[in-house]
Amino acid sequence: MNVKLLMQWDIKPGQDQEYFEFVVREWLPGVNRLGIKPTWAWYTVYSREPARQILAEAIGDDLDTVRQVLNSDDWKALHERLLNYVENYEHKVVYITGGFQL
Repeated sequence: MNVKLLMQWDIKPGQDQEYFEFVVREWLPGVNRLGIKPTWAWYTVYSREPARQILAEAIGDDLDTVRQVLNSDDWKALHERLLNYVENYEHKVVYITGGFQL
């Protein structure tokens, strides 16, 4: 059964340009190479609740595949690079139920 890796984070102040360049040039291709497929990303402009700026998701074939990716050295290196540009990073893995999931 397919699963989603749901991620959220805030871009560090003053890092917008560098962040977007990193995401396009390294993050997205890197996540694809690891075997999970980025599907959506949302940029939150306004929220009444404390919400993260970026919400993103990637699809994996099954729970074991996503667990293997998250435990891989390649993921850890890519994630460390992301943390140069973002803060308040969180993720969770959920089974796909259809529609928007948090």
